[in-house]
Amino acid sequence: MNMPAKPNVYAPVITIDGPSGAGKGTICQNLANKLGFGLLDSGALYRLTALAVVQQGIDIANQEAVAKIALALDIQFETSEQGVQALLAGKDVSRDIRLEETGMNASVVAAYEPVREALLERQRAFQQLPGLVADGRDMGTTVFPNAVLKVFLTASAEERANRRYKQLIERGESANLRAQLKDILARDEADSSRASSPLKAAEDAIVIDSTTMPIQAVLDEIMLLVKQRITA
Repeated sequence: MNMPAKPNVYAPVITIDGPSGAGKGTICQNLANKLGFGLLDSGALYRLTALAVVQQGIDIANQEAVAKIALALDIQFETSEQGVQALLAGKDVSRDIRLEETGMNASVVAAYEPVREALLERQRAFQQLPGLVADGRDMGTTVFPNAVLKVFLTASAEERANRRYKQLIERGESANLRAQLKDILARDEADSSRASSPLKAAEDAIVIDSTTMPIQAVLDEIMLLVKQRITA
């Protein structure tokens, strides 16, 4: 779908924030499907920005140049049987934006205030009826501070690294568990220490630790909250 132009303030928003590997992506897709809501993968916007920067040979340390890339992104999201596909300038880059290198570059550009400002309104424009599930790091604190339900989903760094390791192995890619843990810790530090919209739970967020919880149990707990806040 094309990205909408402006938000619908009457549409309810559910935000799911948390660190990399906490299971936000899977939870948000399942939640959006169950509710018939739209889905915003805000991390994909930063990954697309990072990928476009590399493809265009822009110096990733040049904040203003990177912000210009973010403002002019030619992107679309399309739903298929395989999930949500991300298109950059008409090309399916869904796999490219999930590469480890792209993820690390996304953490770099996400720390830039000009980039966050460039993408803020684009993210808010996803607020459309019948509702939105927003996946990210600062959805409940910065992008949608008036969301009807805010969840902060977390898990231990070791568990998150193990999940990522298993994902890569299942895809047939080479992986090292120790390296995954190192990357997770580095990304946590970058996300939580940045000056602009650092990773943290909103004051009114419900914190769920998924370290020992299966996906279905997490989804069931959030659905109970949804019934209390939205469908009651």
